[in-house]
Amino acid sequence: MSGNILRGDIPVGLFNGSRLMKLYLLENHIGGGVPSELESLAKLKILNLGDNNLRGKLPASLGNLTSLKRVIFSFNKIEGGIPDALARLTQLVSLGLALNKFSGAFPPSIYNISSLKFLSMFGNGFSGSLQPDFGNLLPNLRYLNMGRNNFTGPIPTTFSTIANLQHLAIVWNKMTEALANCTQLHTLLVNRNRLGSDLPTSITNLSTNLWKLDLGRNFISGTIPYDIGNLISLQKLRLSGELPSSLGNITRLEQLYFSSNSFEGAVPPSLGHCKYILYLWIGSNKLNGTIPQEIMQIQSLVYLNLSDNSLTGSLPKYIKPLERLCKLSVEHNKLSGKLPQVLGDCLSVENLYLQGNFFDGDIPNIKGSVGAKRLDFSNNNLSGSIPGYFANLEYLNLSINSFEGEVPTKGKFQNATVVTVFGNMGLFGGIKELKLKPCIVQAQPMETSYFSLSKKVSIGVSVGVALLLMVFIAYISLNWFIKIKKQQTSNPTSSALEVFHGKISYAYLRNATDGFSSSNLIGSGGFGTVFKAFLPIENKVVAVKVLNLHRRGAMKSFLTECEPLKDVRYRNLVKLLTACSSIDFQGNDFRALIYELMPNGSLDMWLHPEKVEEIRRPSRTLTLFERLNIAIDVISVLEYLHVYCHVSDFGIAQLLMKLDQESLFNQLSSAGV
Repeated sequence: MSGNILRGDIPVGLFNGSRLMKLYLLENHIGGGVPSELESLAKLKILNLGDNNLRGKLPASLGNLTSLKRVIFSFNKIEGGIPDALARLTQLVSLGLALNKFSGAFPPSIYNISSLKFLSMFGNGFSGSLQPDFGNLLPNLRYLNMGRNNFTGPIPTTFSTIANLQHLAIVWNKMTEALANCTQLHTLLVNRNRLGSDLPTSITNLSTNLWKLDLGRNFISGTIPYDIGNLISLQKLRLSGELPSSLGNITRLEQLYFSSNSFEGAVPPSLGHCKYILYLWIGSNKLNGTIPQEIMQIQSLVYLNLSDNSLTGSLPKYIKPLERLCKLSVEHNKLSGKLPQVLGDCLSVENLYLQGNFFDGDIPNIKGSVGAKRLDFSNNNLSGSIPGYFANLEYLNLSINSFEGEVPTKGKFQNATVVTVFGNMGLFGGIKELKLKPCIVQAQPMETSYFSLSKKVSIGVSVGVALLLMVFIAYISLNWFIKIKKQQTSNPTSSALEVFHGKISYAYLRNATDGFSSSNLIGSGGFGTVFKAFLPIENKVVAVKVLNLHRRGAMKSFLTECEPLKDVRYRNLVKLLTACSSIDFQGNDFRALIYELMPNGSLDMWLHPEKVEEIRRPSRTLTLFERLNIAIDVISVLEYLHVYCHVSDFGIAQLLMKLDQESLFNQLSSAGV
């Protein structure tokens, strides 16, 4: 009657079958408790009540069913301890108690069932320590799973005396000390305990039939023994220490998990001998060197994670055999160069994470990767245009690169929460939520109309006179304003903005920009991205220009802009408050410049409103007085460049390589004008 939808309690009439030998009621919805009347089934050999809704405690009367060989109560809600009466079940071979609510110490009655071969107590609340002579008391065990309980104390060394033990799992407990030699094991799971000290070399003496070994999430230190390669049947492995080349001897390895440890050195090319490996996770370590070409030729690979290391060099070009690859993660390394064209031959790739490296050039054509869902190419030096076929992705991050051209507006490009492109100076268009420059549409030439020669002459004369009059007025006004400006700047006073010149940390700016959120993004330039930030201590809203140090010339630009901070006149002209030189949370250099926020938009937007999309245009036009004031400010900046500083600080000195210095000076000076 297994695998049905039976409900209610076990009927009492069922216990009249005194000749019943097998009772299977697993995979139903039977509730209530385990009835004590079961003892009437004196000839019962198999009792399977697993995967139901049984509650309460096990009755002591179960001990009267001395013919039982197999008892399964797994996947129920039975609680309490194991009755001592079970010690009378001397013919019992299998006992399944997994995933219930049992509690208390390891049942001493089980030690008396020396015939046990299969014992599963996984996922309960058992506690206490195991008897040192555990292996001598249960010598016939083949399968033992005591994981996800609260066992403490040492692992019994007598496990090694259980001659036929093949599967041992004591995960998620608090057991200590090293393991002895269990030469018949094919599965050994002791992860998430409190195993400490160095990894014993005796582990290499385990059975050559061992196919799964998990020692992860413990306190094991030291190095991996070189002779680990003796475990030639190993398919799953979790360890810590250095990566020996002998790992390549484990040719049947299917899963290798080394993530989140402190491995150092290079990735051994010998891993390429593991032709059956499916999952290779060695991210979040301290590995260096290049990615071995041999790894990128393992045709069976499904998941490859090398992220958060210090790997250098380029992504191997020969990766065509990786037709089963679903996930490739190499983010946050020091990889560089162009992305290989054959990346598009990874037909099954769904997730591709390359962010936080130094890749450059165009994105190769990966249109053939029809299963692609999530791509992250951010924080690199990639360039070129954005492929339109990216519109079908679930997630796309191209931020902080050198992409250019128009951003598509179809498919997922209509959702700013799915597509991220900030920090690319050359991009324009796209939906307004992306906050990019609008597309500049060329105005259609107006149809020419017939004008007589006399009309053209009169209009030309009128325009010329008007222009001469405006130039004359502007000349008078400029002279007057320049005189006022010189009077104002002749005695420069300390600016109130100097309160910001104290040291500002990365953490302070990160909090002020809400984690450099795209919602605070103002724009991007050649060497960095600008965010709006609120500095709570100073109670001021500012603009923070975060330098992208991956860009060539970014550091020089930062130092150049920091130099004039010493001069109040220049600092007030460009509204530069201070500079930040700090270390981010990942230990990388962080450089930023803090400016006074200009809430009314850019000067270019006010001078050329016709180039700005309608929803962002200024609410009014500039007056002649305001335009003259802007012109005077520009002249004042040029005056500073020409008189108060060296032009070499701003890159203008490149002109001197082609022109005579003295003649150029005369052309730029007031005398030359």
